[in-house]
Amino acid sequence: MKGSLAAERRRKAILSIVLTVVCIIYVLPVLTVVINSFKYNTFVKTETFALPLGEMWAGFTNFIKGMTFGNYPFWKSALYSLSITVVSTALILIFTSMAAWYIARVDSKFCRLVYYLCVFSMVVPFQMVMFTLSKTADKLQLNTPWTIPIVYLGFGAGLAIFMFVGFVKSIPLEIEEAAAIDGCGPLRTFFSVVFPMLKPTMISVGILEIMWVWTDYLLPYLVLDRTQYMTIPIHIQYLKGSYGTVDLGATMALILLSIIPVIVFYLLCQKHIIKGVAAGAVKG
Repeated sequence: MKGSLAAERRRKAILSIVLTVVCIIYVLPVLTVVINSFKYNTFVKTETFALPLGEMWAGFTNFIKGMTFGNYPFWKSALYSLSITVVSTALILIFTSMAAWYIARVDSKFCRLVYYLCVFSMVVPFQMVMFTLSKTADKLQLNTPWTIPIVYLGFGAGLAIFMFVGFVKSIPLEIEEAAAIDGCGPLRTFFSVVFPMLKPTMISVGILEIMWVWTDYLLPYLVLDRTQYMTIPIHIQYLKGSYGTVDLGATMALILLSIIPVIVFYLLCQKHIIKGVAAGAVKG
């Protein structure tokens, strides 16, 4: 008995050490960005992993330099990123939840085909379609911050429909039948009865989509007209001086500003992610 308890303690200790090492590996890049955002550019290159002490300490100089660099204001990039993220997430939540409800309740071959196509889209690499997508977006004039959410709706639909369908199947059909008996049509039944019950999965999907759209670089870079519109990731990429030189201190500062909202948002909402994934994947 004592031997088994000692073996269990050793196993837990080893597991704790392994997980701690893995955690450090994941956190190290973020810490590197933080400490280098407060260093002068010269020391970022030569003393990358040193703490910003003494003559290396640049204060908030890098933040000011990064936000005022070039002719394109940083606040405009932040505004575009915010608007694209909010509109894209809203479209994904509304349209995919309605589609998932229809797929779950209308058990036809067509609905099953649509569902499997949405699930299949989750495993298709973006690199396979990015050039065709860029050309199509230009032809359809989807290359502005107000139209690119339509493109995000297409790419975000797979995961969202997968999670919503799983949760809708766990909702008793009798509730919707009672609403129909009371005179509710399909739209009223969905928005008055089903939509409020989707809250756990709605929060989870919303958090995941916000984190994806806010930090996305490749899709806006390919679709948007970069002479007029820049999101924060694109703005950071253009922090170049003469002859292609890059101010790494200012770059790190803007990277830190861009990831802080995502980190804070995730830490505040991570319990909802776990609940939503469990509700959408396990119950279905």
